[in-house]
Amino acid sequence: MIIIDYKDTRPIYEQIVERFKTLMLKGAMQSDEQMPSVRNLAMELSINPNTIQKAYAELERQGFIYTVKGRGSFVSGDNSLVDKRKKEYIEQILTLVREVLEIGLTKQEIILEIEKLQM
Repeated sequence: MIIIDYKDTRPIYEQIVERFKTLMLKGAMQSDEQMPSVRNLAMELSINPNTIQKAYAELERQGFIYTVKGRGSFVSGDNSLVDKRKKEYIEQILTLVREVLEIGLTKQEIILEIEKLQM
């Protein structure tokens, strides 16, 4: 489920956060599904439990999970997170499109490249 890339320059906890967010946004992890325990995930990934705890704290801060005392952490059922993420991606795409248009790429060339992806 979670794979750590030790060549990645990002801290391990950020990689864990991004991977869980991706799984949640794609629907691989459902609303109110229990997250792996900190101890089990740390053992599975062979990393310090504090790293997992830091990742879970960040996921909770961003609203992707919630914690129930004595029971663990669970996936949040907030559908607005998916909409928020889509808006963030659209903003990133538009920023990039503006940049490539400024260096001379045409709208038709951009569309052609996007259509190649859909094959």
